[in-house]
Amino acid sequence: MAGNIRNVVVVGGSYVGMATAKELANILPVTHRVLLVEPHSHFHHLFAFPRFAILPSHEHKAFIPYTSLFPPSTPHKVIQARALSLQSDSLTLDRPFSETCSRTLPFDYLIAATGTNLAFPGTMTADDKPASITSLQSYQSAIKSSPSVLIIGGGAVGVQMACDLKEIYPSKSVTLVHSRDQLMPVYHPALSDLIKSRFRELGIDLVTGSRVVLPAGGFPTSSDGREQEVRLQNGKTLRAGLVVQATGQTPNNHFIRAGLGDGVLNPANGFVRVRGTMQLRDDRHRHLFAVGDINDCGAHKAARPGSVQAAVAARNVLGMIEGKQEHELEELTVQPAGIHMTLGLTQHVLFRNPNTAKGETEPFIQRKDDGKEDMDIESVWVRRGVTVTSPQDYHL
Repeated sequence: MAGNIRNVVVVGGSYVGMATAKELANILPVTHRVLLVEPHSHFHHLFAFPRFAILPSHEHKAFIPYTSLFPPSTPHKVIQARALSLQSDSLTLDRPFSETCSRTLPFDYLIAATGTNLAFPGTMTADDKPASITSLQSYQSAIKSSPSVLIIGGGAVGVQMACDLKEIYPSKSVTLVHSRDQLMPVYHPALSDLIKSRFRELGIDLVTGSRVVLPAGGFPTSSDGREQEVRLQNGKTLRAGLVVQATGQTPNNHFIRAGLGDGVLNPANGFVRVRGTMQLRDDRHRHLFAVGDINDCGAHKAARPGSVQAAVAARNVLGMIEGKQEHELEELTVQPAGIHMTLGLTQHVLFRNPNTAKGETEPFIQRKDDGKEDMDIESVWVRRGVTVTSPQDYHL
């Protein structure tokens, strides 16, 4: 460690990890610093991936430098490395930390914010910006050359890709297959009804109540312009030039399992078991926290509720540094699930489930038609502390 300064490590630099790191940097005493461990060279604006995998000319804008996360005069740092194994008081990295020339990173407190892994293009497979840009460009070419596209999964990624596809390529056949009758089943049925109405408006074919039979090795992510047969579990068959898999979230828990074992994970789903304080449930690891999609706190898995958890965890770390007792720590209040999602290039909706604790019976719904093709990406860069003065800045 640098001098006598103590490390508070955050693992994962996506939306919730960044929120955690920034909150900690704002409130920690001078005796402690934040070390953000993240394998990607740039912040990945995941919300833009479904669109930028279809729409050309914007893909490079989805990767934003971490250079402005912390002011240069502070001791806080971003470490580009992959976490391999978490022990009680140290984290093993896949490469040495330049400050110590060691792959072992000691800490007093650690907050895991590694989220979940999605199928491409929901998640990039490369860690650097150029390779990720190339991947999105290749997918754009596959979409363009395919006469028809079938999307598996009626979650947010699948729904948004279907709407964008049909607006950008109105002559293409677009089909979405979902295993249940209700789309977006985490939410009030009114959202599913709204989406189905939008699908009818755009001419998107919807198949519900059955699953796609996945071939060994999955479907190809490229297209030669010919259609392939897609079988459903109910015995029916469909045809598509390209199949997009938009299902499943796998928890990024490998480094936790490698060091602490399976006991700290929920055996039903692999998510980290936490208390309302965001601390691990295991009494041996009260100085370890997990926030966002990686935990099983009961909150909806999305960036906004994850950021609320980040603030709770950060304040509790500060409380523990200041000597607070366990019963004095803050606990999370889980709010109803909500989402802001696009329904095409300009249409989008703000939706929140009714708060039954307050007696609400109807969801909040606000539809808008003022979206931008690039999803107002400049404002995202500005919120990450990077000022865009020319188009070339997006290539940083």
